[in-house]
Amino acid sequence: MKFKTRISVAAVALAFAPAAWATNGMNMEGYGPVATGMGGASYAYDNGTAGLINNPATLGLMKSGTSRLDIAVGGLHPDVTTKMAGMPNAHSGGDAYYMPAIGYVRKDGKLTWGAGMMAQGGMGTEYGKTSFLSSGLSMMGAPYMSGQENRSELGIGRVMVPLTYDVSDTLRIGGTVDYLWGGLDLQMVMSGQMFGAFTAGTSPLGSATGTMVTTLGGFMGGGLITDVGWAQFDFSEGTNGMKQKLKTSGWAGNLGFVWQATPKLSIGGVYHAKTSLGDMEGRGALKMNATGPMLVGTATIPITGKLKVIDFQWPETFGIGLAYQANDKLTLVADYKHIDWSDVMSNFRMSFVADAVQANPMAAGMVGAGATAMNAVLVQKWRDQNVFMIGGAYKVTDAFTLRAGLNLANNPVPNKYMHPLFPAIIKNHVTFGAGYAFNKASSLDFSLAYAPEVGATNANMGGVKTTHSQTNWQLMYSHRF
Repeated sequence: MKFKTRISVAAVALAFAPAAWATNGMNMEGYGPVATGMGGASYAYDNGTAGLINNPATLGLMKSGTSRLDIAVGGLHPDVTTKMAGMPNAHSGGDAYYMPAIGYVRKDGKLTWGAGMMAQGGMGTEYGKTSFLSSGLSMMGAPYMSGQENRSELGIGRVMVPLTYDVSDTLRIGGTVDYLWGGLDLQMVMSGQMFGAFTAGTSPLGSATGTMVTTLGGFMGGGLITDVGWAQFDFSEGTNGMKQKLKTSGWAGNLGFVWQATPKLSIGGVYHAKTSLGDMEGRGALKMNATGPMLVGTATIPITGKLKVIDFQWPETFGIGLAYQANDKLTLVADYKHIDWSDVMSNFRMSFVADAVQANPMAAGMVGAGATAMNAVLVQKWRDQNVFMIGGAYKVTDAFTLRAGLNLANNPVPNKYMHPLFPAIIKNHVTFGAGYAFNKASSLDFSLAYAPEVGATNANMGGVKTTHSQTNWQLMYSHRF
């Protein structure tokens, strides 16, 4: 079992992005254990400082003249396996991810303000160096084992500053200004056959263009290179959970409302704006294993340089929800949200520029011959996602509360474009939770979410099938003063 510990406090929150395994596409199924325990529904009732990311208008439901501090930690435990007929299964070693969150809010009169930090979401896998995903057929059809790592790790975090205003005794509006930061590690091995199809423009999965492609084509046409075994994007900090190789930052925000329609029924809604993130950038290498007279046999050529992931954004999201106080003990909640993945996950675009000076002599020869840049596109064509969240809370005693819920969603990733490094294919969750109030000031809340196994088979990758299930938890201590 490979543990990746994410530990931070607010003082160093901006130093790195807490990576998270997300389950509504790249979003988490719920934010905060109160909401997550009820299927993730959160738009129309007080769920603590998680309202910063859920619906900031709910922060105004606290009593004037009071403050609240929440400190939380979550554990995400994906179980991902990729299979192919005739091959041993490839099991991802990335099965334990831990992430912190902290939030503070205060209400004075009609205004509520504060700040908070939490993980937005992400995705990733770790298949190691010896799985069948690191092997395949060369451009000319010869079998190979690259011995290279196949892994990915994407994380996005947010620092949020809210302001909520009580328009009346029954209507509250609120919003946040969000600073986002994130990172990506990518070690992706492509077989020579797949790389050849990308460079020829014949693959339904993507394409590769640029001077590195044309220079390689010239070498192969002239007989100087006779085969390409594999290629690899190698941009990774390894298993260092504190940072990723490619980095980005930017801004976003959200607006919400909550309306007490009747003494028992409240209605809430929220709009999350599409992010404005800069291109992810970082240094690493584009490796190619090739055979031919110019290499005096077979050799791996590591061309160092800078990689950009172009215009990677988090999508626009909107939703509406209800909370119904059935009696003194029972609360029922239901939310719907729409996530516009199709706008931001049509293609995954990368641009690589080689360093002018290369340490490896063969890499220097390639660059000197004109192999200076490559643009690659991985087709994604994600669908928009509709998420339905329902749940309830039952107050067993004045101190002890039980919660349960469902989180139901469609898979946004088309099977024919699903890549084993990015299997964001989870659909549904069953959630449970509990809360205990030690006194009027202090309480502890916990949630547990289980996502049953789902699978996706990509016929464009030779029938590769990836299965994915999850067990996730969140724990939060709250202090009111």
